[in-house]
Amino acid sequence: MIFDLDGVLLDSEPLWNQSKEEFARANGGHWRDDAPDAMIGMSSTEWSSYMHDTLGVPLSPEEINRGVVVRMEERYRSALPLLPGAVETVRGLADHWPEALASSANREIIDLVLALSGLAGTFAATVSSEEVARGKPAPDVYVEAACRLGVEPARSVAIEDSSNGLRSAAAAGMRTIAVPNRHYPPSPEALALAATTITTLHELTPELVASLQA
Repeated sequence: MIFDLDGVLLDSEPLWNQSKEEFARANGGHWRDDAPDAMIGMSSTEWSSYMHDTLGVPLSPEEINRGVVVRMEERYRSALPLLPGAVETVRGLADHWPEALASSANREIIDLVLALSGLAGTFAATVSSEEVARGKPAPDVYVEAACRLGVEPARSVAIEDSSNGLRSAAAAGMRTIAVPNRHYPPSPEALALAATTITTLHELTPELVASLQA
């Protein structure tokens, strides 16, 4: 079992975009209406370069990355936006299969979320897309997560919410369960890559996962 983080376990995409927009405007850049869609699935290296190159923030990508992450850390420490059923579902499925996390979030954000949620010891492996060559929709982060679990990608089930996430898991050869993001729903073409679609994590049962592995 390999979970995405943002949009699957956390209702966090609006917070990321708010933090990026605030940082861009406060530091001499601008914002575009299509920026949220453009950055979904990007690794921290990719979105900080996008903010520098496309949104005109006159700081280095490293400075942009750090500034946005600091804002996100403050927001998460104030109130972690866990989606309903996130903790219970992850813990329940961990009784049946080893689990990994394949996220576009920064390593420090992943570790903070796991600590705040009490899930730090539940995942056998966690991978940030900043630790691989390419972010989503490339398959790199999912392939690496399966490798760290010691399983073949084709024998893994991924849980995703976004167009780029679904494309990433499918490109890795995984069977994918879609939980469409309510803020940025996946395109029909991306959604068609999923083996099945659910509306909430409460529907993510051991029986459903087992049916995809038959």
